[in-house]
Amino acid sequence: MSQIIRDNGFTNETLGWASWLPIVDPEQASPEQLEVLKESHPKAMTSEYYLTLIHQPEVLRQRSLVFNAIMYAPGGLPRYERELASTVVSRVNHCVYCASVHAQRFEQLAKRNEVVAEIFADPATAGGNPREQAIIRFSIELTLDPGAIGPEHLQPLRDVGLNDGEILDLIQAVAIFAWANRLMLNLGDPVYSPESA
Repeated sequence: MSQIIRDNGFTNETLGWASWLPIVDPEQASPEQLEVLKESHPKAMTSEYYLTLIHQPEVLRQRSLVFNAIMYAPGGLPRYERELASTVVSRVNHCVYCASVHAQRFEQLAKRNEVVAEIFADPATAGGNPREQAIIRFSIELTLDPGAIGPEHLQPLRDVGLNDGEILDLIQAVAIFAWANRLMLNLGDPVYSPESA
């Protein structure tokens, strides 16, 4: 693992997540629930998040299809920049669990983490180059006031080389995390391991 970062209650360490609601025991799950869990994520059978959402299997199926299409589709915005935006949104929304997961994914893909430290400290001043800065600023703006976004907010992205497809990918990554953060924050709590306490 890269250097451990802890700042303002955020960390790039691996965290758990505990649901406040009853979870589905995979041993008691219906065939449909088991099928959707297997489709959703490699760790869905042991994740309290997925075992909470599986109460509504078709909703989880659609959520997973949309999430995977936005975050893992080939082409468009590089994957590490999607993870960068996801980390920023999670930091702005105070979703400690999502920030830790996507900070780690950014670090793995980008092979560096200084911008993660900057985001945790103060996302408004983060970014190691003009492209990162533009992505981060736009992610903050869209998260805080989506209704106010207009062409003037897109121009800084174009100025640093993002094309329309990459901008669309960025908007979708911010949007899915605006939604995902709210689920995580309203359904449970991050869990720190003894090593990260």
